[in-house]
Amino acid sequence: MEIVAIKDLYPGLKNVNVIFIVLEVGPVTLTKENREVRTFKVADQSAAVNVSVWDEPGKLLMPGDIVRLTKGYVAVWRQCLTLYSGKNGEIQRLGDFCFTFNEMVNMSEPNPNLTAVAAAAGGAHGNGATPGGKGGAGRQQAGGDGAGGNQPGGVGAKVGQGGGRFANAGGGGGGGDQSKSSPKNAPRTGRSGQSKGAAAKNERR
Repeated sequence: MEIVAIKDLYPGLKNVNVIFIVLEVGPVTLTKENREVRTFKVADQSAAVNVSVWDEPGKLLMPGDIVRLTKGYVAVWRQCLTLYSGKNGEIQRLGDFCFTFNEMVNMSEPNPNLTAVAAAAGGAHGNGATPGGKGGAGRQQAGGDGAGGNQPGGVGAKVGQGGGRFANAGGGGGGGDQSKSSPKNAPRTGRSGQSKGAAAKNERR
């Protein structure tokens, strides 16, 4: 299993495996479908990021827990990079407290450019590249009406058996297929045909 460093996360990344420590637990958000969503600030040795967890697993995570998240995906939520547990993913508690982490680099700092990157990925791949569509099938950007509209693309998580506090919790809703975003600074093509034609006329004169 390949573990990805938090500093290497980017919009559209999928099937992500990350090991982190929970630093902060955010307030509970209740969706229209009466589901609970919690946002956690987590970190590994490279950086910190926000993780959004649905329903039962979110109730069981506490600050200081060391957690392995598998088959997650990365999306943009309100201009912030956010890590989600995929519909087939798992959240497993490995231990607590003894973990080196770096919270000086926060990957979830608001960044208006991230929305454009996610939108570019959606345009390049047709559908489902950005979360928020119902069932993960639409081309809507983050902030659309996923599970109740409070978070993009409603997803649940199966919880592993590694931690004593954890119990299985099946997920519902579509996770939304993700796709790798195009590079920010892609090289531009050459001059247009009209520009070349004008240049040729000037040379003849």
